[in-house]
Amino acid sequence: MVDVDLSQLPFTLLDDEGRDHIRCGIDLAYFDRDEIILETGQIGEFVFLIHKGEVAEIDPTLPSSSARIGHYTAGDVFGAISILNGKSRYRFKAEQECLCYLMPKALFQQLCRHYPDFSNYFRQSLTHKARLLTEKRAEGGVTMAGFMLAKVSECMREPLLMAASTDISSAVKQLNESHADSLLVETQGALGMVTKTDLLNGLVLDGIALSSPVDAVAHRELVTVAPDQYLFEVLVLMTRHKVARVVVMEQKTLRGVVELTDVLSYFSSRSYVVSLQVEQATNLEALSAASQRTPELVKALMAQGVKLRFAMDLLAALNGRIMGKAWEFTIEEHFREQSCMMVMGSEGRGEQILKTDQDNGLVLADDAQWPDLHGQMQTLTNTLIQLGYPPCPGNIMVSNPEWVATVSQWKANIAKWANERDGDSLMKLAIMLDAHVVAGNPRLLESVRDELFERCSGDELLLSYFARTALRFSTPLTLFGSLKKPQHGIDIKKGGIFPIVHGVRTMALERRIKVTSTFDRLDALAVDGRLDRRFADDLGEALALFSELRLKQQLNALASSEAGQESSRANRVVVQTLSSLERDLLREALHIVKDFKQRLSHRYHLEYS
Repeated sequence: MVDVDLSQLPFTLLDDEGRDHIRCGIDLAYFDRDEIILETGQIGEFVFLIHKGEVAEIDPTLPSSSARIGHYTAGDVFGAISILNGKSRYRFKAEQECLCYLMPKALFQQLCRHYPDFSNYFRQSLTHKARLLTEKRAEGGVTMAGFMLAKVSECMREPLLMAASTDISSAVKQLNESHADSLLVETQGALGMVTKTDLLNGLVLDGIALSSPVDAVAHRELVTVAPDQYLFEVLVLMTRHKVARVVVMEQKTLRGVVELTDVLSYFSSRSYVVSLQVEQATNLEALSAASQRTPELVKALMAQGVKLRFAMDLLAALNGRIMGKAWEFTIEEHFREQSCMMVMGSEGRGEQILKTDQDNGLVLADDAQWPDLHGQMQTLTNTLIQLGYPPCPGNIMVSNPEWVATVSQWKANIAKWANERDGDSLMKLAIMLDAHVVAGNPRLLESVRDELFERCSGDELLLSYFARTALRFSTPLTLFGSLKKPQHGIDIKKGGIFPIVHGVRTMALERRIKVTSTFDRLDALAVDGRLDRRFADDLGEALALFSELRLKQQLNALASSEAGQESSRANRVVVQTLSSLERDLLREALHIVKDFKQRLSHRYHLEYS
């Protein structure tokens, strides 16, 4: 039996017996430098697992300068596709002296028959391969199963339900006896919640008598979840809605209550306490301390294999709360109902994990009276800088009067931009499409965005101009569909992220889809029938892959104290440094982008422009 390390994908998809079959059935072979291991058109007889050395994958139909389309090192597997397809499409050549384990064709086919997951690994879609890559990264601590896949049913408390007519005195006694922090009351089929804080405020501040019904202090705006939802989603909801409790409902049946302390306790890692620190911050210094811990949270989420979309949701909710608190600390209360602070760009879409430049604006009620408006907006901008959000190089900030306007003025701006259709106007329309409320009166922004959809969604010429920007940057694939490999890296933002984000944004504008997240827009477009569900899922996985590769670059910069590096460098991914699976995923993802751009071109008649 050969002692070979089989602790990585795809061998982790086998059980111990399957891995023992490999150890008993493989041989070790030596290949000299420049030796052809597998030739184009050759019938596949072995699957190769590299023990030492490096192997190049070569497309002989390409010019010599671009023929090297793949690179394999220790631990990588190649040759399986040549068995599945009957012959090899490419040439595999040793770039230095190599030792490879050889798994015979018969053994490989036997394993494929007995282990469907192992077989599917070599045939899977981008969505499935991306999931495998994510799970592979979960190491130690709170694992994928224990963290991301934990369900509400594992963490909920039994509900304490009382009649609405129960007097406050009796309610307090039952709370203490049950060691609960909250209770539920039911009036005419509707649930209300009462917390110990509600009782204290009612008795001390509002002067309510102990004999009063507990229903008098109940609040009705409850956040509800289902027992089979992920606990991680609950943490996002609690952060977004500023609540410490959610009610668990199964269809219309009450099942339990989940409290923030239970969720944080379940997740155990101290990184997840950042949410609680933000909520408990009562001054700018405490908020700043909590805000500075978000990079630590990002690293923990990534290290533990949490799916990027979940991480984005949590960080977007956290950033929204941090900015909302900054607003509360800065803006006098009587101005808040007359105004709405919005974030835009990646922050508005909820797709920015690490803090980036400010990208915000203000919508005012038409009758707002705010004498020192500019001074307070400058203070707010300075406050956000203090919290770690650098000023926007394009000056898209509330401190710039151009991005502060009344509802009527914003609507007039939209009409002007829609009529002009030049590059600057189209960019501003795109910015407003991604606008999302973080503080103030949300109805003000809703009114502005309603006008945007009403004016633009049915304008075919405008949509054509708008969509054209998605084709601005080329997809970094060669003529024959392999990855381009410039030594300084490929720009993952221009080549991958931007075409998806802007193309989906265009389709959402056309279909009057109000959500701002690209992932949510993709879901809505699939429900609407505008996109095939599988293609929408693959686009989402491609975006997640690009974003994760970009995030790794940013985290590496932070780790090496290069946070000040230019953003273009953080966007570049050097293909040669990626694992075989990552290169495979990247190539598939870029092909999906290329397909999407062709669909956009056809739908909006861009081939004639």
